[in-house]
Amino acid sequence: MFSKSKINTPAKDAAPAKTESSPATASKPAVTPSSSASPAPVAPKAKPPASTLSADLAIKGNMKTSGDIQIQGTVEGDIRAHLLTIGEGATVKGEVIADDLVINGRIIGRVRGLKVRLTSTADVKGDIIHKTIAIESGAHFEGSVTRQDDPLNATVAKTSGKAAAKDA
Repeated sequence: MFSKSKINTPAKDAAPAKTESSPATASKPAVTPSSSASPAPVAPKAKPPASTLSADLAIKGNMKTSGDIQIQGTVEGDIRAHLLTIGEGATVKGEVIADDLVINGRIIGRVRGLKVRLTSTADVKGDIIHKTIAIESGAHFEGSVTRQDDPLNATVAKTSGKAAAKDA
């Protein structure tokens, strides 16, 4: 009922040709994925460590980065960062804007952040504009607290400030 035909049987000359092209084809894809796959995962995951301003450092001027900053010293000026940590002995006089903000020390000025956390050693004198906030027991705070969906956008505050200046 069933019979073996020559169509299903590989030719003797065709078999070596397949084995010769097979290693050449197999070696090219093996080299390409390994060379392109290795650098790709490493580059996006590499994140520089947080910049640290030591306790004996005093800065006058504004700072802006898309990275992380840890402040232990004194800053007189505005700060903008992705993750900003204010150390226990640190003092910042100016506006602070960050996606994620942890305050252990002292800030005199406006605070804007998506996530703002005042620890028990925090001392803040100024308004806080946030999306989420956590205030631990023992933290000192003088000012107003306002929740906004986009606290990093300062156009609302600047516009109302200009309107008040025109009225005066």
